[in-house]
Amino acid sequence: MNLQPSSKMDKLTTSIFIDLANRKNELIKKGKDVIDLSVGSPDLPPSSLVMDTIATYSKDPANYGYTLTGTAEFSEAVSYFYKNRYHVELNPNNEVLQLMGSQDGLSHLATAMVNPGEYVLVPDPGYPIYEASVTIAGGRVYPMPLTEENNFLPNLEDIPVEVLEKTKMMIFSYPGNPVTAIADKSFFEQVVTFAKKHQILVVHDFAYSELIFDEHPQLSFMSIEGAKEVGIEFNSLSKTFNMAGCRIGYVVGNPQALQILASLKSHMDYGVFLPIQKAAIAVLTSDYKMLSEQKKVYEERRDTLIGGLNKGGWKVKTTPATMFIWTKVPQGWTSSQFAFELLDHAGVAVVPGDAFGAQGEGYVRIALVQPSNRLAEAAERIQTFLETSQAATN
Repeated sequence: MNLQPSSKMDKLTTSIFIDLANRKNELIKKGKDVIDLSVGSPDLPPSSLVMDTIATYSKDPANYGYTLTGTAEFSEAVSYFYKNRYHVELNPNNEVLQLMGSQDGLSHLATAMVNPGEYVLVPDPGYPIYEASVTIAGGRVYPMPLTEENNFLPNLEDIPVEVLEKTKMMIFSYPGNPVTAIADKSFFEQVVTFAKKHQILVVHDFAYSELIFDEHPQLSFMSIEGAKEVGIEFNSLSKTFNMAGCRIGYVVGNPQALQILASLKSHMDYGVFLPIQKAAIAVLTSDYKMLSEQKKVYEERRDTLIGGLNKGGWKVKTTPATMFIWTKVPQGWTSSQFAFELLDHAGVAVVPGDAFGAQGEGYVRIALVQPSNRLAEAAERIQTFLETSQAATN
């Protein structure tokens, strides 16, 4: 039997990620020490509150049945968290929906919302699931270029009218991934006006809401007047509370949109394990001390790596948010050439920018998921690699 994948699979662009992972694993098998700054998975542990709560509730045999949905207590905890952290009032009864991680919701949203042939506006470069989810749903992707010259904000006025007439949703993320830019209130207000005018559902990915540095405001799209009328916002406990493996997150905002997504999910899963829900509730309603401590760790890591790279001659701008650095590659390289050569010769893994879209060419994404001493070592290895490469060219 010769099985062939759906034609939709041909449109999913994962080759760079697969090639990079394979190359990295080959080097590790050969005994090479690889400093992996490619995968955006938190290396910090969750708080003891998370682990102790899971341990306690997992000992009760009654907690091993299907939960089916998020508990009312979880929705109330999310509402509490949003009010305390982002000054947003949420109705826990219809403006909060629990997810098995924010990617779960993002991956299914287009299937629930988009008809074949309808457009979804997605950032370019952008997190791969945005485009992939639309492709799987049979929708049409319209890339919104994010350029450094425009502070990595999309120019909404550049989108053709004939596209907007067939557009169902627009997706964006601030702070973003891979682009680590932040947006201000005026931009969000522009988005609300734009969405109302063209009757478009706004989807904001706010996964890095607690990794915003240098006293920049933590601005939720939901805090903007009129945002709930046109939009929803995804958030995650993976990055905020280092619960990536627990697979729990949520989406808030427009009740009608949440109900549509909830209806689809009712056919696809049976809810998050109750002890994990209990742990999420505990940290969402905690004193948040660990959030400020964690932010300092990532700020220190950022400063260590960027300081080392700048000292070595690779001029990198300070990133204002997230666990990533998004920076131009040194002159004379394409994104992929630089990433693979750096891996092979320096043992440092980063992701080429074109893995996130055409506008990512000329950039790389570097994840701050190693301790500061390893990041300092990575900067030294990169400096040696660049010096050696330059000497070979001359």
